[in-house]
This record gives sequence, C-alpha cells and structure tokens, in this order.
Amino acid sequence: MPPVFPMLTVLSMFYYMCLRRRARTATRGEMNSRRAIESNTRALPINVEIVQYAKEVLDFSSHYGSENSMSYTMWNLAGIPNVYPSSGDFTQTAVFRTYGTWWDHCPSARLPFKRTPTTFCSQDYVELAFEEPVYPTAVHILETYHPGAVVRILACSANPYSQNPPAEVRWEVLWSEAPTKVNGPQARQFTPSIKQINFPTNLIRLEVNSSLLDYYTELDAVVLHGVKERPVLSLKASMIDMNDIDEDEDEEKYGCGMDTLNKQFSIVALKEWPSNGYFDKLPYELIQLILSHLTVPDLCRLAQTCKLLYQHCCDPLQYIHLSLQPYWARINDTSLEHLQSRCALIQWLNLSWTGNRGAISVSGFSRFLKVCGSELVRLELSCGHFLNETCLEVITETCPNLQELNLSSCDKIPPQAFNHIAKVGSLKRLILYRTKVEQTALLSILNFCSELQHLSLGSCVMIEDYDLIASMMGAKCKKLRSLDLWRCKNITENGIAELASGCQLLEELDLGWCPTLQSSTGCFTNLARKLPNLQKLFLTANRSVCDTDIEELAANCTHLRQLDILD
Repeated sequence: MPPVFPMLTVLSMFYYMCLRRRARTATRGEMNSRRAIESNTRALPINVEIVQYAKEVLDFSSHYGSENSMSYTMWNLAGIPNVYPSSGDFTQTAVFRTYGTWWDHCPSARLPFKRTPTTFCSQDYVELAFEEPVYPTAVHILETYHPGAVVRILACSANPYSQNPPAEVRWEVLWSEAPTKVNGPQARQFTPSIKQINFPTNLIRLEVNSSLLDYYTELDAVVLHGVKERPVLSLKASMIDMNDIDEDEDEEKYGCGMDTLNKQFSIVALKEWPSNGYFDKLPYELIQLILSHLTVPDLCRLAQTCKLLYQHCCDPLQYIHLSLQPYWARINDTSLEHLQSRCALIQWLNLSWTGNRGAISVSGFSRFLKVCGSELVRLELSCGHFLNETCLEVITETCPNLQELNLSSCDKIPPQAFNHIAKVGSLKRLILYRTKVEQTALLSILNFCSELQHLSLGSCVMIEDYDLIASMMGAKCKKLRSLDLWRCKNITENGIAELASGCQLLEELDLGWCPTLQSSTGCFTNLARKLPNLQKLFLTANRSVCDTDIEELAANCTHLRQLDILD
C-alpha cells in the first residue's frame, strides 16, 4: 500500500535548494514574498514596466566622429532612434574608432599584457544614463550596420542624476559573451537574455569588441526596460534555469577574486603544514613559471593555501607586467595600497578604465607611483578620468625610465598639465588621442622628447597650428615611426612637406579627415616619394585624392600594406 505522503521528488528537492540559495542574501520581506509564491496564498503585486531610451551619453572610450560634430559620434546614442529599422552607413549613428584585426598588425600596435583573463575581450565602451532608475528586465540595442560587436552589458548602482553620491559604487554584469561573427551587415534589434540584479539602475554600460567585423559597427539607440519595484520570482521565472545557477556560481567564484581582493592581499596568518607535497621538490623558478599563467585573482586565492605558495604569489617577479584593466570596476585606493609591496619591480602597468567615480583618488594614485614607479617603462591610463595635473607631475617625477604613456580619452586633464610630460625625455610612445593638449605644451614635449617613435594626436582639437607642430616634428623627432593626425583640421601641404623631409623613418601615417590637404598641391605625391617605408597610410574622406597619387604610392611605397581612401 503506497504511503499517504509520498517522498519528495528529485525535482522538488532541487527547487527547494534553489529557494534556499536565493534566500541567503534576501531580506525578511523578500523571503515572505517567496513563501507567498510557494504557498500561492498571496497575489503578486502589479508592477508596470517602464520603457525608456538613453537620456545622455556620459562617457566613452573612442568614436569615429569629430569632437565638434554629431556625425558618427557616440552622442547619437542618446534619444530615440534616428535610423532603425533601416540598414546602411548613416552619419546619425554611433561608431567606434576601429574594426577588424588590422590595428593589431600595424607598426604602432602595442604588445598585449600577459595574464589577461580569456573572459575579458572588451576593446571599447560607452556609458549611457537613463531618466528613471529601474530593475532591468530587458535591454534592446538597435544596431543598424554590421552588428555583433557588443560583448558585455553592465549596470551601475550609482545614479548619475543624484545629488548624493553613494558610499559604494557597484557594477553588475547583466550579460556577456565572446565575440561572434554575424552573417550580413543588416540592421537588427539585439536583445540578449539578461540576469536580474538586486538594485535599481539608470546607468548602463556597453562594451564592444569589433575584431571579427568586416566594417565599422553602427549603433542607433539603446532601450532599457525595467520596473520600479524589485521583481518577485514566480514559479514560471528562471529560478530553475541551469544557466542562471551557473552564473550565480561564477559570481560567487569571481566575486571573491576582486570584491574581496583587498582582504586577500592583507592575509598573513596562514596555516602551518608539515609538508608542501611535491612543491617542496620543485625548483623555485619552476613554481614561478607555473604561477605566471595565473590571473591576478587566482594568484590571490592561491596565496591563501600555504606559506610556500603565499611566498611565491607575493614575489614581485610575478608582477613585472600587471594589467588591472579587466578588473576596472573593482579597483580602488585600497587595492593599490595592498599591491604596493608586490609591485616593487613592476615595469608595465595598465590602469586603463579604472578609478572613475571616485574609486581611485589623486592621493592614492600618487602614493602607489611613489613606491612602484621607479622601474616603470610602460604606463596605460586610457579613460582615467581621475587624472589631473598633480597626477601628471607625479608621473614625471617618479617614473624616470618611462618610455610609453597612454592618456587616450583622458579628457578631464587640464591643458596646462601636459607641460609636465616634457620632463620625460626617454619617452618613445605617447598617446594623446581625445585630450585637451594645447600647442605650447605639445611643442615643449616635441622639443625635449626627441626619442619619440610613436605619437598619437588624433582628435586633439585645441591645437591651433598643425603646420608648426609638423615642422617641430620634422626638426626634432627624427626617429618617428608612426603618427596619428586623425581629424586634424588645419594642417596644409607646408606641414606635410616639413614632416616628410624630417621624419623619413615613418612607417604609419594617419591623415584621415584632414580637410585642408588638397592633392592639387602635390602633398600626397611628396609623401609617396619621401616616405618609402610607409606600411599604413590613411587618407580617409579626402575627396581630392586622384589617380596620380595612387600611382606614386604604388611606385614608391613598396612596403605598403594598409591604404584607406574611403570616401
């Protein structure tokens, strides 16, 4: 005779475990709501979904357009769609600066940092503010040309329109995926399945990777769907979705990687073990080699296992090259403070995208460099909006061996601050794309930094006379191999002549969207004859380029691999 009360099925037990797991961080009220769902004794409240377009573009890493225009700029992502559902190349869309892999193969390409997690593949980003903070239920991205670049969507707990800044700024990944090839350039509405978060947001960040694209991706608008009240999970919700559970496990696993990284750095009390097993038999150098394949969070976890591995994981030789960009959302002053003892020998440091919204202070950055800057050769600070004149002064005083400095899109640095860079005479690479560098400071830099090999001045709109700048380059920067003058508005054939005569080692030259250059003056023919080592030449959107220019390039620039005469 079967029992009156049958045994719990495996499914019901699994469901119960899911409820327990979800309840660990829940409030008493949320637990009551979930119990109400289980017992079906209380009706779910009606929660009206809010649909809103981006109100404002707050920040971005690059764009194809000009700083003084709306064509092809990130600012086109604000508001309702301009193009969708049409497909094609439209100036009213948002376009990033690069696509494909050819940027990684040109003379100005930088060597990648080791230890970059395979899950981090973002190349560019844009941050969008919305009117109302909501609990997101969906994010629609309207892509109008060559879709497929978006690889990550994040939400922030900070309200950009609030008068009271939060004590803690949290970023949560709503969705992420490796780059995928999309068949065809046609427009689409991209609506990935996002996970639920436990705070309302009106700040959304898109991160992109355009390496698989055959042309520039174009975005028209972003639509945020959400509700004002935190949604309560029902029986039909994705509570028993295995993918959702896997994401939770990843969050717990990697949350301890950087969320509690500061605590892990400071752990010194480790359990004594009578033996370290086979590790006692391995040479020190071999253990170091094995650990060199671990990411920074994994090093922190491993350091907690025993004193031997703690010693290895804290060895400064493990931090010769350190990229914190993959963990930009969780790096702060405390992180840098705990890293100081491990970075005494650091030579390459990547702090790009880090420190914004108060996470890194000027004093915290300065303290770190004063301890760890003496051996620095390469410093990446792209989109570091915490940087000011004091920071640049500290860099020039504490990093005497610096050879590469990337300040791309650091548009909060005041113009006068760039004068300090002239003190670093050893510089070989300087990236000032989308900065407020002025002519006087740049002339000083060119005068004292004669070792420069790679210089990016793309979209530097505060320079008044590019002919004078080109003349100084020709006179002082004889070793220059790559030069980016993208969207330089006032260079003429005179500046090009000075540049071609003085910088004959040039292998890469970007003159895209330089409207004052005219083929009729012979400037492009002069380039072709004076610069035989050119491998990459951009003459984008110069409608005066003629057959004679192409014939001269073909005859004289036999190493040419990339030629852009689009438009």
